[in-house]
Amino acid sequence: MNDLKVVVVQCGNEEYAIPVEAVVSIELLEHVNPIPHLPAYMLGLMRIRGELVPILDFEQILYGNSARNHAEARVVVVQTENLYIGLLVLDAKEILDIPESLMTSSGLMAYSKTKYFTTVANLENRMITVIDPEILSRTLAGMNEIEEYVEAQLTQNP
Repeated sequence: MNDLKVVVVQCGNEEYAIPVEAVVSIELLEHVNPIPHLPAYMLGLMRIRGELVPILDFEQILYGNSARNHAEARVVVVQTENLYIGLLVLDAKEILDIPESLMTSSGLMAYSKTKYFTTVANLENRMITVIDPEILSRTLAGMNEIEEYVEAQLTQNP
């Protein structure tokens, strides 16, 4: 059996997990350049280690609240097939190995609005929902526009 190594983050009162192999870094939220006419969850672009990274407020996506003004808020930078994405979460808590035997996907497949929830880790005293950043980047409304905007910025400002 394969364990799943994840970064555990918090949004709302819930814990979510992002597979470690997708995580590039965990950063503090710094200056974000807003982009007009994009969805409310898109805070803008932040320069992280020389890269322009779109910052998505994951708290806004899931619960309609912003994590922007929380002291513990962190940007978890993930790599998808087409670009880097920064997910703003209330807190990046720990790195955890989840045994495959404790993961289940029953119940998740029925909910089409969160296709990026791939499995749930049913641990002794907590449940953690696992997120697939690649599916998230393909299913959120407005991601095509965000990707096009980032590409345009890169060609204008190499």
